[in-house]
Amino acid sequence: MSNTRKGLILINTGDGKGKTTAALGTALRAVGSGMRVLVLQFLKGSWHYGELDSTKAFGGNFVIKQMGRGFIKVRGAAVEPEDQRLVDVAWEEARAAIASGEWNLIVLDEINYVIGYDMLDAAAVAETLKHKPEHVHVILTGRNAHSLLVELADTVTEMREIKHAYQKGIKAQRGIEY
Repeated sequence: MSNTRKGLILINTGDGKGKTTAALGTALRAVGSGMRVLVLQFLKGSWHYGELDSTKAFGGNFVIKQMGRGFIKVRGAAVEPEDQRLVDVAWEEARAAIASGEWNLIVLDEINYVIGYDMLDAAAVAETLKHKPEHVHVILTGRNAHSLLVELADTVTEMREIKHAYQKGIKAQRGIEY
């Protein structure tokens, strides 16, 4: 194992469950290794997730910020202006956080969705990632990762659903899905 630090770009994508969960697992590992972690959730904002409570134990070394109003655009619906405004605010915060070098790991949770919904330009995200400080790691989550970002990334993992409890009529459970 190496002590050399090279900031990686990682993508967790695919139709299966676990993209954010995997990113949070990496974040937990990072904070346990003395790194500072920032998670910016582009869409989540209206629900209370268990991880919001668990990170409080780490103080300012593991911060999660919910930047949206909740899950938004469904089946071709138009983007509401407030949701676009919140994405713009989240992206500006993400850009500033990446450039600052203050954080060792930044998770851009569900950013792939907002790019896919044409609420954020993939080229702008790629440009920011190309110029990030050398020590900063960035994880991007969400389905349908843009090909430009996949090409740029160091590691891309695709979660593939084989089966899900929801198919049996079992609803999302606190502590497992949220």
